[in-house]
Amino acid sequence: MRKYKKYLSFFRLQFNMGLQYRVAAVSGMVTQTLWGLMECLAFWAFHETDSFAYPMAFSATVSYIWLREAFMSAFATWYADGDIFDNIVNGGIAYELCRPVSIYNMWFSKTVARRIVAAGLRCIPLLTVAFVLPQPFRLSLPVNLPHFILFVVTLFLGLGVTVAFCMVTYILAFFTVSPEGLRVFFTSMVDFLSGAMIPIPFMPDGVREVIELLPFAGMLNVPLRIYSGDLAGAAMMRGIGLQCFWFAVLIAFGKLLCKAAERRIVVQGG
Repeated sequence: MRKYKKYLSFFRLQFNMGLQYRVAAVSGMVTQTLWGLMECLAFWAFHETDSFAYPMAFSATVSYIWLREAFMSAFATWYADGDIFDNIVNGGIAYELCRPVSIYNMWFSKTVARRIVAAGLRCIPLLTVAFVLPQPFRLSLPVNLPHFILFVVTLFLGLGVTVAFCMVTYILAFFTVSPEGLRVFFTSMVDFLSGAMIPIPFMPDGVREVIELLPFAGMLNVPLRIYSGDLAGAAMMRGIGLQCFWFAVLIAFGKLLCKAAERRIVVQGG
């Protein structure tokens, strides 16, 4: 347990640093509230046009939208740590390697802290607004207590999958001249495949079945649909199982990739 205290220190340091950006959190919260309301209106128009072709209950869609906006900073791959990429590109990684710590574990703890504090500063006021909006755009309460407990558990599992995937993108930057191409590619891909752009149930059946097997569905799709009861029974248990599976796979792959990257690092200069 003692060897992990240093990573807890990195977590606390990054968490305290994140608390300093309260003005940015307020502006982000206002932006996300307006964006969420706009999406609710767009999906309401779709629902009123043809409610029979609508793949989710509208209340479940509204819950999905508001929860996604509230916890966006925790799950968005575009919310990457630019300092890590900069250290890799400009050679600052040499100082990181001098520390008696695991690069992977240090970056992982700092990334988790950064995402938790950003989401924490925004989610409470945003959810408060969402709970007092008029129907049908109001965020509903969880379908029941067991689903709410599973929602919280899968929310942290989804955060773990997201951070583990981001760690892979950080480490891949060791093998490129510039990480910008990686960031643009992965951000665009994950936004679509995780359900950040549109909920996965709205996708065609064949596409949806494939996407639900990928790690990206475990980031947002599983916890947000469990909250409203849209994901239940065997499908819910399969989703949770896939979250655990991909979390373990991405962690193992990321650590192996990190070891390979560390062996090939060459820092130019004095």
